[in-house]
Amino acid sequence: MSKSTVIQLNEVSIFQQNTLVLSNINLTILESEFVYLIGKTGSGKSTLLKTLYAELGIQTGKGMLGGFELEKLKNNQIPYLRRKIGIVFQDFQLLTDRSVYENLYFVLQATDWNNKAEIDSRINEVLEQVGLDTKSFKMPFELSGGEQQRLVIARALLNKPAVILADEPTGNLDPETSNGIMELLHNIAKNGTAVLMASHDYRLILKYPGRIIRCENGKISEMAMLEENLMGN
Repeated sequence: MSKSTVIQLNEVSIFQQNTLVLSNINLTILESEFVYLIGKTGSGKSTLLKTLYAELGIQTGKGMLGGFELEKLKNNQIPYLRRKIGIVFQDFQLLTDRSVYENLYFVLQATDWNNKAEIDSRINEVLEQVGLDTKSFKMPFELSGGEQQRLVIARALLNKPAVILADEPTGNLDPETSNGIMELLHNIAKNGTAVLMASHDYRLILKYPGRIIRCENGKISEMAMLEENLMGN
């Protein structure tokens, strides 16, 4: 059975204000794929992710994500596109005055979930999936960094997204905690949700293999493996 396409970019050029950042981008990501996005700071990794979740628009070329045509996207469609995407940030961006449960409840309410029993059931499901099922009444400051990132991943999973976009999700974590987050993200991909992860941590890429897309000199290219000169940086 063939896998469905989650992300498709054809001849896309991406601008920030009037500056061309990436040009002639062609990219296809299928369900269940785990894809790394690598490149130096300023090479366009975050810009590409912002385009996929519609913080930046497509001016030339065509893009598709979760059934939405990105180059034709209207402002009132953006919230519906983002329900197809789970976003995982390096700095968590949790609501610090609310419990684990309340952080997740807030997202479901904001995305038109109305049935309390269904909300409770979905929150319990994602907390179990990320290993936080006993922590629902904790406040974010009572969680370790790894647990906070697991909560961010739980939040990203709530609406059963087609893809997780993860921007340096292990950047603030120690190596052992990072390993746990990588195992979790790879398991999510194995269960059908594509993962596109920007990373500088080549140790993790070697330990948890996936497709590698490199941003360099305003272009993207696929790499068969990490190059030795990258490993030396």
